Amino acid sequence: MGEILIYVIITAVIAFAIGAGIAVIVQRNLARSRAKIIVEEASKEAEVIKKNRLLEAKEEELKIKAEAEKQAQQRLSRVQSAESKIKQRELQLNQQQSENQRERNNIEQTKARLDEQLAGIDSRKAELEALHRKAQEELEHISGLSSDEAKEKLVESLKDEAKTAAASYINDIMDEAKMTANKEAKRIVVQSIQRVATETAIENSVTVFQIDSDEIKGRIIGREGRNIRALEAATGIEIIVDDTPEAIVLSGFDPVRREIARLALHQLVADGRIHPARIEEVVAKVRKQIEEEIIETGKRTAIDLGIHGLHPDLIRLVGKMKYRSSYGQNLLQHSRETANLCAVMASELGLNPKKARRAGLLHDIGKVPDEEPELPHALLGMKLAEKYKEKPEICNAIGAHHDEIEQTSLLAPIVQVCDAISGARPGARREIVEAYIKRLNDLEQLALSYPGVIKTYAIQAGRELRVIVGADKIDDVETEKLSAEIAKRIQDEMTYPGQVKITVIRETRSVSFAK
Repeated sequence: MGEILIYVIITAVIAFAIGAGIAVIVQRNLARSRAKIIVEEASKEAEVIKKNRLLEAKEEELKIKAEAEKQAQQRLSRVQSAESKIKQRELQLNQQQSENQRERNNIEQTKARLDEQLAGIDSRKAELEALHRKAQEELEHISGLSSDEAKEKLVESLKDEAKTAAASYINDIMDEAKMTANKEAKRIVVQSIQRVATETAIENSVTVFQIDSDEIKGRIIGREGRNIRALEAATGIEIIVDDTPEAIVLSGFDPVRREIARLALHQLVADGRIHPARIEEVVAKVRKQIEEEIIETGKRTAIDLGIHGLHPDLIRLVGKMKYRSSYGQNLLQHSRETANLCAVMASELGLNPKKARRAGLLHDIGKVPDEEPELPHALLGMKLAEKYKEKPEICNAIGAHHDEIEQTSLLAPIVQVCDAISGARPGARREIVEAYIKRLNDLEQLALSYPGVIKTYAIQAGRELRVIVGADKIDDVETEKLSAEIAKRIQDEMTYPGQVKITVIRETRSVSFAK
């Protein structure tokens, strides 16, 4: 039993071993078959991938080839186009060259013809010169004058004819200009004057202070004159107390100081307390009131004229104009009138009326400065306007209204004309008798300085000058020239309001007496 069991066990072990070996062999064979299958599948896939890659490469090659052919075709077309242009340009150059050759041939032919004509002209010129010399000799023999003498006489006669023709032509032009320009200018000026009305203010260098009774004079003078001395020292005004009934005269060239003295004296008389301390107190108070009134006057003037944005110092200067006069004309009224005239005239001429009104108001601010530099008032006013940032055309209009500087804008002549209109109108200004008589004498003497003038008369307050010339010394043509020369010289050398009419009279008188 034991041997059988061992045999069985051994047999089982052998069988197991044989089975395991067979299994290993089978598995090995299976693995080999699987590997073979995988290799075959990989080979097939590799073949497919290879074919796909080859197809893609062929497609890419075809694309590149097509693009290259396209670019080559484009380059070929461009080259062909350039060749056609070059051929066309070559044809044009050939045509132009042939035309230039034809032109050169024509020029050479024309030059040859001109040379022939010049040769003929030279010969003809020589013949004409010979004939001219012969004719000149015959004329000199006939007339008994040399050629130079004949030329002088001819030139003199032509000069006389030219002077006569020029004078006549000038008269025609002046008449035509007067018919057109004067008519329109007068219309604008008259319309401007009619639309602006301003009162005539007369200012003097003295102010008369009215009092109720002469008893107040003694109180104003004070003990040993202390009150009047204190008043004069505080105001800078001379106070004249004389025998004039119920009146005290305040004398001084500064109208602001005179107004301060008048108001202070009025308050002192009304209050009744008159002594040096009180006088100084009242004068200081009145001076402050006047300063406030000056500023208020400037503001009110600017508002009335519709002028905005003025610098406060310019407003103060405008207010000071109220207490300043020029030839008896109140400066503020004159400036307001000029401003309104400028606005009207600028509107008529199609310019900016606001700028014109502003320039007209400020044109005389150089007459009321806080300091007194050695400058004409027009230039000083221009510098003040520039200092306070006024526009350049307004500054130029202020500085040029008396021709101290060149006019650079259209506002300047308008301000100049309106200033003259306001100052020259009847009743606007008065003239000192001595200056008035001197101006009349200067007018007469200026005309008398011309040869041939016998008498001169300045009439109509110097607005017309009658000049009488000798009929045997000056002819009619020279009479017209003399009138124009005198007018120009008066305009250049003299200062006068408005305009001066010059009338030259030439007449022949024959006087006999029956006895």
